[in-house]
Amino acid sequence: MPKAREIYSTEFKQEAVRLVKTTGKSCAEVARDLGLPPHDVVRWRQLQEKQDQAGRPAFPGRGVAALSAQEARLKALERELEITRQERDILKKALGFFAKQP
Repeated sequence: MPKAREIYSTEFKQEAVRLVKTTGKSCAEVARDLGLPPHDVVRWRQLQEKQDQAGRPAFPGRGVAALSAQEARLKALERELEITRQERDILKKALGFFAKQP
């Protein structure tokens, strides 16, 4: 079964690329030190160089940081509601189980 895709923060990616540039180590060595697949660090370095040339910030992201405060709150409340629904369903099943016992 394939592994779940890891999501790294912008700061983590920038730090990995900075390590490649400042330490003189290869992308593979930095990746090994950080416990990452080597192709991730290579891709991050290429993306950052391309974005630097275009004058845009690298790793804009699509996660919670890119959401407005209101959207982030809505997403958190929806997540909380889903957890509450799951808990309610578990309690209903438990109630049915214990109600059947004499």
